[in-house]
Amino acid sequence: MSPIRSKLGSILLEHTKLTQEQLDEVLEIQRETGKRLGEILIEKNYLRPEEVMKALSLQLGIPFYTEIPVADIDPALVNDIPINYAKQHDVIPIARDDEGVTVVMSDPMRLNVIDDLRLILKSRIKPALSSPTKIQDAINRVYEKKSEDKITALEEESMDELSIGLAEPIDLLDTTDEAPIIRLINQLLFRAVKEKASDIHIEPYERELSIRYRIDGILYEVYKPPKRFQNAIGSRVKVMANLNIAEKRLPQDGRIRIKIAGKDIDIRVSVVPTAHGERVVMRLLDKSSVLLKLPDLGFGGESLKKIQSIIHMKHGIFLVCGPTGSGKSTTIYACLTEINSPELNIITVEDPVEYELRGVGQIQVNPKINLTFATGLRSILRQDPDIIMVGEIRDLETADISIQASLTGHLVFSTIHTNDAPGSITRLVDMGVEPFLVSSSILAVLGQRLIRLVCKECAQSYTPSNADLLEIGLKPEDIQGKTIFRAVGCPKCTNTGYKGRKAIHELMVISDDIRSLILQNMDATTIKKQAVKEGMKTIRDDGVMRIINGETTIDEILRATQVDVL
Repeated sequence: MSPIRSKLGSILLEHTKLTQEQLDEVLEIQRETGKRLGEILIEKNYLRPEEVMKALSLQLGIPFYTEIPVADIDPALVNDIPINYAKQHDVIPIARDDEGVTVVMSDPMRLNVIDDLRLILKSRIKPALSSPTKIQDAINRVYEKKSEDKITALEEESMDELSIGLAEPIDLLDTTDEAPIIRLINQLLFRAVKEKASDIHIEPYERELSIRYRIDGILYEVYKPPKRFQNAIGSRVKVMANLNIAEKRLPQDGRIRIKIAGKDIDIRVSVVPTAHGERVVMRLLDKSSVLLKLPDLGFGGESLKKIQSIIHMKHGIFLVCGPTGSGKSTTIYACLTEINSPELNIITVEDPVEYELRGVGQIQVNPKINLTFATGLRSILRQDPDIIMVGEIRDLETADISIQASLTGHLVFSTIHTNDAPGSITRLVDMGVEPFLVSSSILAVLGQRLIRLVCKECAQSYTPSNADLLEIGLKPEDIQGKTIFRAVGCPKCTNTGYKGRKAIHELMVISDDIRSLILQNMDATTIKKQAVKEGMKTIRDDGVMRIINGETTIDEILRATQVDVL
């Protein structure tokens, strides 16, 4: 038995609850297996990892950290240490002084790692101890902080300054990360993620180039690079998306996967030729976004109760409708998250898979190999599903299979592009679905829009004019004792007056009377009148309630909704 082990045993006996009998037993196992003393003690549940580490720190005369001071760590310390190396070896440098660099490790006996760090950091290494869990957490936080600092540095660089370096044509395939064109595109992406933009538009015109972000559903121009850099910018995006940079006559679609400040961002790229050059649109999907619950999306009261009742039914179709960018997919994901459980087999077919749901089988549509919604749906039915989600009903074939699935005991979720809930019924009939199939399969239709919420920092209360109230369908007595806001704009909301979005909606549950109207092939207006008579609040009605509750403005509801003609 080595003196080091004896000493560690003595320290453990003195500073922990370990007994001599337990130590003798563990030392015997150690002689037979060659395992480390601490490892055996933890396996036998005689001591906790922290107790072994404290004893080891006493034995070696090095500090032990129960908590690593992440806030005090300079991110520059990890500049030369790849994150994969740090995670693999459980090491994080925390401070540098005249005597060297203090590095917290889970195993200070690994001399080869200390030698590596001495070469990387060009300094003497002073080991310290902490648990692997604490070290891994510190690594994640320090490297994320390093990424944020990089973003700040990029933001401080002017786009005009970056453009100076683009004066000469560049062979993009031979450029380094220091090339101004690459830094310019990186800055566009960093800033878009920070400002929570959903899309980036690069638009060529006859004499200029415009770059716009879509933030909370509205496009804002952020930069106008010189027209002569149009080809360089377009080619760089194509290289990142693995597209053909030589092809400028045909539309192309691609994908970029990047990591920004610890967030996995999936970017869908669409390039189309126009009269003045190629137009590029990038749709940003944050894979690390936390999936929202229904109340977070703006659902509450009676509507929330009805939706929760519908999504727990055994069979039928629940449709969500609205224009592009109205949050339909997010609502369906929230519904699936609510009902997801190990007892259920949930399978989806989507274009694209926007969020990954744990325990859910998700199929990505791929038209190039004839994997469409319809073919994917057929395959799903052979997988013994309880619940099916179809990304969108676009054609008669998909509609027919979805309806047959619902009639054979499956609960089906899907979206459809119509302006309101009653319009979805007539759209299905127009596609060629028999009215009796529509009436017997649809449980409910949810129509929705996304509205911007007024910024709490700069919102200004005021008394609307009678004309403004009349336009939105309110009377002066309706707002008695209520605070109505208008948007102003401040740095917190990038001078838009709005920050964040929520859904406004109308929920049409298919009653016996509505079912009868569908069978008679009635138009959407007649169906809507019956739904309102039965208590359905329209999208405009829901929007008006948000104004009265102080969540948004009259202007925003007028922008997002149209007058319902009944």
